[in-house]
Amino acid sequence: MRITSTSCICPVLVCLCFVQRCYGAAHHGSIKVTRNQTKHIEGETEVHHRPKRGWVWNQFFVLEEHMGPDPQYVGKLHSNSDKGDGSVKYILTGEGAGTIFIIDDTTGDIHSTKSLDREQKTHYVLHAQAIDRRTNKPLEPESEFIIKVQDINDNAPKFTDGPYIVTVPEMSEMGTSVLQVTATDADDPTYGNSARVVYSILQGQPYFSVDPKTGVIRTALHNMDREAREHYSVVIQAKDMAGQVGGLSGSTTVNITLTDVNDNPPRFPQKHYQLYVPESAQVGSAVGKIKANDADTGSNADMKYTIINGDGSGVFSISTDKETREGILSLKKPLNYEKKKSYTLNIEGANTHLDFRFSHLGPFKDVTMLKVIVGDVDEPPLFTMPSYVMEVYENAKIGTPVGTVTAHDPDAANSLVRYFIDHNTEEDRYFTIDASTGTIKTAKIFDREETPWYNITVAASEIDNPGLVSHVPVGVRILDVNDNPPELARDYDVVVCENTKPGQVIQTITATDKDNSANGARFHFSLDEGLSLNPNFTLRNNEDNTASILTKRRRYSRTTQDIYYLPVLISDGGVPPLSSSSTLTIRVCACERDGRVRTCHAEAFLSSAGLSTGALIAILLCIVILLAIVVLFITLRRSKKEPLIISEEDVRENVVTYDDEGGGEEDTEAFDITALRNPSAAEELKYRRDVRPEVKPLSRHHPSSSLDSIDVQEFLNQRLAEADLDPSVPPYDSLQTYAYEGHRSEAGSISSLDSATTHSDQDYNYLGDWGPEFKKLAELYGEIEPERTT
Repeated sequence: MRITSTSCICPVLVCLCFVQRCYGAAHHGSIKVTRNQTKHIEGETEVHHRPKRGWVWNQFFVLEEHMGPDPQYVGKLHSNSDKGDGSVKYILTGEGAGTIFIIDDTTGDIHSTKSLDREQKTHYVLHAQAIDRRTNKPLEPESEFIIKVQDINDNAPKFTDGPYIVTVPEMSEMGTSVLQVTATDADDPTYGNSARVVYSILQGQPYFSVDPKTGVIRTALHNMDREAREHYSVVIQAKDMAGQVGGLSGSTTVNITLTDVNDNPPRFPQKHYQLYVPESAQVGSAVGKIKANDADTGSNADMKYTIINGDGSGVFSISTDKETREGILSLKKPLNYEKKKSYTLNIEGANTHLDFRFSHLGPFKDVTMLKVIVGDVDEPPLFTMPSYVMEVYENAKIGTPVGTVTAHDPDAANSLVRYFIDHNTEEDRYFTIDASTGTIKTAKIFDREETPWYNITVAASEIDNPGLVSHVPVGVRILDVNDNPPELARDYDVVVCENTKPGQVIQTITATDKDNSANGARFHFSLDEGLSLNPNFTLRNNEDNTASILTKRRRYSRTTQDIYYLPVLISDGGVPPLSSSSTLTIRVCACERDGRVRTCHAEAFLSSAGLSTGALIAILLCIVILLAIVVLFITLRRSKKEPLIISEEDVRENVVTYDDEGGGEEDTEAFDITALRNPSAAEELKYRRDVRPEVKPLSRHHPSSSLDSIDVQEFLNQRLAEADLDPSVPPYDSLQTYAYEGHRSEAGSISSLDSATTHSDQDYNYLGDWGPEFKKLAELYGEIEPERTT
């Protein structure tokens, strides 16, 4: 099968198409492919030509972006078996067959029905076959061919990374590289100049330039100064078709900022400054500021200020504020207007980060002169000393002078000064001060052993201006006098062994004195001379503020005497000397041979009685057990319950408590209690059943008429008389209860106790006439039948 194409766009391609058709017709579809090649002659530079295409038997070409009203003709399929009678049918399959590409099944002409975009798809692979229309059998094997989309210049160059932001140091050399920009073109770079891009600068000249081939942006001027202009906006254009007329273009913006370098020295705005500082300014406080201007920024503008000379270099100091780059002038020493009224300072401001490339623009420092004028201020009084230390003896009388403080007015007026004590603490109340002379006196009697030191604050103010006050601390030391006698350093527990020898040291004692060492460090020990000579012990003064207690006998007995008392006299070396007497308690104890104490008099008594410690504990334990048994016995007897009936002879009624519940009114059937409730119900009075009566009661029978008419009071009196005259009653008071309610009323009894024995003949039918409120009551007591509802 022969494939032919007429989509030739130039005379050369028309010739190739003609050759293709002729050669294909002679060789039954076998087409010899001829490719156009460009050779370079040695020594000649490469010349760009439009590439020439060679036809291949299995390739077609179709232009992209076809906008015509009719389908675009692509090519023709032809089989050698086709005689032109329509018996051959051409079939097209593959990518886009039937949708993008259609074929005339009789002539074999192929058309493109849609506009194609090479940037979306560069080629399509299809299959062609010729079959017999009558038998549907293939006349030739299926052939594969490609339809390539031919590029046209329909895409402009684009800067995918723009806009750009870039920096370059100021004062850079001309031609310094700033940035390289790149534009991309989606057209076919192998076909024509559609994708060949050329760069140019539209905005930013004459400061910057761009390489037309590489897109590198460079500086175009010498010594571009940031302080003159810092920001630049450069517009770069990229145009395809090698920049020819009709080419498409795209542009981007490059924002270029000049970064700072230290090319500007600092400068003071003025060569002379003047500063007013009052003499009352505090030492260490900031009294003024000064600043040198630097056109640079960042670290290139960092500054350091120094005082290089002047008569105030020892009075003032200067430091640098890193944030504001100002020089802070501070006071090193106090000012005094009366002594010096002005100072002159030479201040230098210099950059700390230098760039030696620009040293020729220096020097990078500047000097100015500052005159400081001291202002006169009414100052508070000034004490002659910054602090005072005074002394006074303890026990001194009230009003004793301690010392004097002195202050004066430092101003030229020299006003009079008034003194007083700030009573802020309790210590300040122990002293007074003369307001005119400043003499401090005692206001209380002091005890050095209680408080050896006092701190007070004395204030001074001018009489003409009391608001100006100055203070000074005053320390008062209390001097010691010998007013405390010495005493033993502690309570000594002196022990002497029974088997001791004469002259043996049994204890070494020492003393203490509340006074200081000057009045109480030397102690002397002795026995009280006013007492008789002690035959048991003696005392030896060791001359080192200690004394030793020695024995004078060979043996001591606990049974004879277990405790001895030894008075000791102690005196100090003060002026005048003081002394005190203390008594030592000496216990006699049994000791081992090596001198260790075995037992003293408390256990000796137990041993003499023949009882050891274990025996004493056993005796105490037995006593505790006996006491516990007695307490338990008493508790058991108290908890024993009384019997329900004390004795058979005791005929008193006893109340027996049961825990079970009764049966209600049915229990009353077992007892006839009507005699207690209504005397007319009892036909005769019954005797007591617990004893046999020896004397008959006053009256045994009563007519029923008398019982009906008997009064309650008479009934009770009668029963009381029977109880009093009955000789069989117990010889103690007994309680008899009668619940008699009196004679029966016309309405009858409302008690339910007689409801079982009596029957009421009262007519309750009248309750039905009282209205609906008493309907339920009439049903209960009357003959009205309750209404029933179903």
